[in-house]
Amino acid sequence: MNDKIILETAKGFRDFSPEEKILRDKVIFKIKNIFENYGFSPLETPTVEKLEILEAKFGAGEASDAVSEIYRFKDQGDRDLGLRYEFTFALARYIGMNPQTRLPFKRYQIGPVFRDGPIKAGRYREFYQCDVDIIGVNSQEADAEIISLLDYVFKELNLEVNIEINDRRLLEEILDFLKVTKEKQTSVIITIDKLKKTGKEGVKNELLSKGLDENTCDSLLNILLISKTNQEALEDLSKTIGETEGIVSLRNLFSFLEYYNVNYIFLPSLARGLGYYTGPIFEVFLKDETIMSSSIAGGGRWDKMIGKYLQDENRNYPAVGVAFGLEPIMEIIKKRDGMDKKTTADLFIIPIGDKNIKKAIRITQEIRKQKVNTSIDLLKRNIGKNIDYADKLGITYVGFLGENEILENKIKIKNIKTGEESLIDVKDVKKHLVVEGN
Repeated sequence: MNDKIILETAKGFRDFSPEEKILRDKVIFKIKNIFENYGFSPLETPTVEKLEILEAKFGAGEASDAVSEIYRFKDQGDRDLGLRYEFTFALARYIGMNPQTRLPFKRYQIGPVFRDGPIKAGRYREFYQCDVDIIGVNSQEADAEIISLLDYVFKELNLEVNIEINDRRLLEEILDFLKVTKEKQTSVIITIDKLKKTGKEGVKNELLSKGLDENTCDSLLNILLISKTNQEALEDLSKTIGETEGIVSLRNLFSFLEYYNVNYIFLPSLARGLGYYTGPIFEVFLKDETIMSSSIAGGGRWDKMIGKYLQDENRNYPAVGVAFGLEPIMEIIKKRDGMDKKTTADLFIIPIGDKNIKKAIRITQEIRKQKVNTSIDLLKRNIGKNIDYADKLGITYVGFLGENEILENKIKIKNIKTGEESLIDVKDVKKHLVVEGN
C-alpha cells in the first residue's frame, strides 16, 4: 500500500503566495476604507449555517442554482449544516434574529464563500465577496448611494467600468404590456438575462421555444434594445407602456445620480437572474471587455427576503445592496500592476560585523516603533547577498549599520532601485522613506 501523501490543494481551492496576498490585502483595504467612508459598519457571520437557512429559495435564477452547489454536511449531533455560498441570506437571517436593530442599518461584509460547482478558468470553489447593503430605507436615495459607492470603488482601483442600471419591475411591466402571462414571465426574464452572452437571435430562438409568438418576441427585443441616451430611452418607454412604477422609480434614481456625478447606462434588458430583486438592479462590466467580459459587481433592491425569513411576507424590510467579485477584480489588477512585492517589509537592515548585531537589533526595534515595516538579516550573509535577497523580495530600501553608524545613532539608507544613498538619524527614518502608506 502506498501511504505517500500527495501534496496538493483540494480541487477548486488555492494557496495565495505572499506577493498575491499582499496585493489582495491592499485591494481589500481600499474597498473597506471606502465602505467605512460612506458610513457602513462591518458585520461578520458564520462560515457554517443551518442548511435550511441556506436552502431557502426566493425565486428562480442564480440563487436557486447556487443552492445545488452548497457544501453540505452533518455535525456530531446529526444536524444538517452547510458552508455559506453568499452573504445576503446571512444578512437577512441576522436582521430577522435581531429585530431591534436600529434602522437604517448600513453594513458591509468581506470574506470567503463556497460553492461546490464546476471548475473552469477564473472560477473556484472558495472565493471572496465584498458586500455592502442598506436595510430600512425604501427610497431611491439609498439606491443612489449604493451606486455612488460602486462608482467610487472602481475609480479608486483605477478601473474604467460601465455601470448598467434597470428596474426589475420594468421588465415585468414590459411583459405585461406585451401580454406575456405571469406564469411565463420568470422564465422569459431568465432568457432575457442572456442577451449579452447569446445575442439577439439566440435569445429570440429561446423565447420562441418557450411559447412566445414571433411578433411578441420581435416587439420585446425592439423595446429592450432601444438605442438612445438614458433619459430619451426612458421617455420613449414611458410613451410606449405608460408611466409605470418602474419608470417612475428609475426617473427618480437617475435624478439623484446626477448629484453624485455618476456615469451610468440605462439598459432595459438587464435582468440579473436572481428572483429576489424587487426594484432597481445594477451590474458592472469593464469598458474594455477584451480584458474581461464577465460582470465584476452587481446588486439591486431586495425588499421581501427578510420578511420571508420572519415568515411574515406582509412585513417588508426594504433593502438595497451590491456584491463585488474580488476574484475577477484581482485578475484584472494582477495583469495590470504585476506582483513585485513579496514581503510587507519596506526596509531591510544589514548589520556590518558580528559584534554589531545586537546593537543593530536595538536600532531595528527603534525603527519599527516609527511604524516602518522592517526586516533584519538573520543569516549573517555578506552585503551583496543581502542586497540581492532584499531586491528579489521587492524591498525598496536597505539600511547599513556598522560601528560608525551605531556610535552616531545613524543609519546609511540605500534605495535599491535608484542607487541613492543617505546617512540619516535613526529617529528620522520614517520621514526619509517613500513607501506606500506614508
